[in-house]
Order: sequence, then C-alpha cells, then structure tokens
Amino acid sequence: MEYTVTQDDIGTHLHWKHEGVTAEMIDWFWSNMEKGFILWHPEEHEPLTWEVPPKHGDPVHSIHLAPQTWSDGTRRNLYIRFEDLDEVPTRFKELIVYEHVVVVAGLGFGPESMENPDPMGYRIHQWEKTDYGVRGRSTGIGTRKKETHADGLVWAEHCAQEVGNWGVFLPQLFKLWRVVKNTDYNPFADLTVEGSGETLRYRYIDR
Repeated sequence: MEYTVTQDDIGTHLHWKHEGVTAEMIDWFWSNMEKGFILWHPEEHEPLTWEVPPKHGDPVHSIHLAPQTWSDGTRRNLYIRFEDLDEVPTRFKELIVYEHVVVVAGLGFGPESMENPDPMGYRIHQWEKTDYGVRGRSTGIGTRKKETHADGLVWAEHCAQEVGNWGVFLPQLFKLWRVVKNTDYNPFADLTVEGSGETLRYRYIDR
C-alpha cells in the first residue's frame, strides 16, 4: 500500500491505494469484521464482537465492540456504530467524494455508550475501484472528544497499519468465505453511494 497523511481544521486524513484489493472486498469486510479483525492489526487488536450485528444487505446501526491498544499504550474498549448517512452532519458528508463509504461513530468505552446520541467522533472510510485495484481516504474527526494534531497522528499510524493489512489478508479471506452461501454467517452489503453533501445516500440500502 502507498499512503500519505494530511491534517486540517476538520481532522486527520489518510490517503491510500492498493493493488490487488477490490471495492467489493472492502464492502464485504465491513459486514464481516469479526472474521479478520485481529489480522487487520495483529499487534494492537483483540477479538471483535458484535453487540448489534449487521443485517445482510444493511449494516447501518450495527455496533461492534473493538478492544485495542494503540502505540501510545492506551487500551481502548471501543463501542463503534455504523452510521446512517442521514444522521451524519452535512459538513462531514461533504468530505465524501469516492464511490463507496462507511461512516462509523465512536460511542464510548462502556455498554452504556450504546444509548448515547452524541458520538465522541467519526471515522470516514471511502474508496473506489481503479485500473490497478482501489484507492481511498480514511478520515478521523473528533467531535465530543476533541482530538489534537498529535492525537490524529497516533490514529493515522494505527489506521495505516489496518488499511495496509487489507493487502495482506483481505483477497484471500474474501475468496475463502465465498463458499459460505448462508447470509446469516456471511452477510454482504454494497456500500456504493450517490448524491453529495446533504443528498448523499446509499444506492442499494433502503432506509
């Protein structure tokens, strides 16, 4: 993977591209994170569990518990929700320019946070197919929990390892799971979007 990091007043942005990884594989990953979460970052991730599992064809409002320890030594027992685009502030949706996207909200560090309507911040992952594979951008934004530029760089280092490891395991994992046709165990959702800003919506997810 090749990547660069930029920062601005909104947050921290990781610009990346992969050969041999497709947009369909990344779409699949977001509904099947438990199958590869430790592979995504072997040094810092612990096993992921679904508190609210994704539905086949629609992972919106699913919540996963993602325990992890970042390079600054802080262990985070994070509850993370897949956001409905209608509920994401327009100023953040205006950052989305690629064909596929997932916006997740960091809710907090305990089960009570699943009832909290005010996220600590957002992570926006967007991507699109290219002739060589895929290119994308991942953005870290602090809202209720403000993030300094230093915080953003710690997250960018963690995120770069995650996104980079897609190239190591995702094509093989995606291929292995194609044999499982039962969507209770192997769900999929097409995360293509259409529109922009205020009108941004998922093309294939009815809500």
